[in-house]
Amino acid sequence: MATALFVCLHNAGRSQMSAALFEQAVNGRHRALSAGSEADPDGHVHPEVVEVMRELGIDLSDCRPQQLTRELAEQADVVVTMGCGDACPYIPGKRYIDWELPDPKGRHIDEVRATRDDIAARVRQLASELS
Repeated sequence: MATALFVCLHNAGRSQMSAALFEQAVNGRHRALSAGSEADPDGHVHPEVVEVMRELGIDLSDCRPQQLTRELAEQADVVVTMGCGDACPYIPGKRYIDWELPDPKGRHIDEVRATRDDIAARVRQLASELS
């Protein structure tokens, strides 16, 4: 079983969608974690992200952003970064992937859906590589 860590800036959009879609795609064969390099633990997942994920039967309304830590990164076999830049710790021996994805915060719902669908395709590809 591999662990994938999905990291974006605030852990309120892209990384939350990625982790949830990965969990759905792997159906218990692997594990997903998500975090943000500047996450606010008192924050919330962006409402537009909650809405588009709910369309797929995934409820992120109770999820809270989690701060990225070295300890969290050390749990991962694969670290997928999305816009966190140099704030992501480098752990030797880990596989790193960078996904260029727009931040969904404040975007039109159709743009957020497009980002969600892009992420879904990427996580399916990652899941197939890990299996």
